Amino acid sequence: MTKQLLLAIVIAGSLMGLTGCAVDGYVETQPADVVYTHPVSPGPDYVWIDGDWYWSGGTYRWHPGYWRRGRPGRAWVGGTWSHTSRGYHWNRGHWR
Repeated sequence: MTKQLLLAIVIAGSLMGLTGCAVDGYVETQPADVVYTHPVSPGPDYVWIDGDWYWSGGTYRWHPGYWRRGRPGRAWVGGTWSHTSRGYHWNRGHWR
């Protein structure tokens, strides 16, 4: 087997392995609550989407909340922290 073919196989295998990586993770301590006031609603059919934590660079980072048009028949459920034996994990908000 040539070196180029072997190298291509190794790179392809590595890339396939990366696609299975988690997009979020666990931290030892839960980040402090972020306190802020949200702006006035732009209209009666808008719903406030709470700020959200997202996983980046091996840690959670904060993304502030925003107004969004509501979805008929659905309600926004804010995100929550859960604690497991692996540490704290953020469960993102979603429409229900």
